[in-house]
Amino acid sequence: MIFADASALIAIVAKEPEGNTFTDIPERDARPLCPAISVWETVAGMTKNYKLPTSAARVRVSLFLEALNFKFVDIGAREFEMATDAFARFGKRRHPAALNMGDCFAYACARANDAKLLFKGNDFKKTDIVPAF
Repeated sequence: MIFADASALIAIVAKEPEGNTFTDIPERDARPLCPAISVWETVAGMTKNYKLPTSAARVRVSLFLEALNFKFVDIGAREFEMATDAFARFGKRRHPAALNMGDCFAYACARANDAKLLFKGNDFKKTDIVPAF
């Protein structure tokens, strides 16, 4: 099972060079996962980095998620506990991984769903999460 972080979603949707590496990974998973917070971060990143209007970014991201059969996962008390633990262990100003709020929830959701994490960059490589690549 694959859980996608916003960094990977942006790379794929925006067709960044690194995105080509990730494109086939969600396609191989029957039902890749993501929470609304990662999708929100993806839309926000598309508006900031690619100067898209929010409505256009939302449509583009939604179509991508639908095409690859992404399933939204809920964030509840268990994920909250796991995210705060991730922040204590790997958060900014605490650890070289310097995970932010979205990263901590991606970490927690991947763990809670026994999923491998699809991400871009080096921050998660400094944690104990299992990468999807």
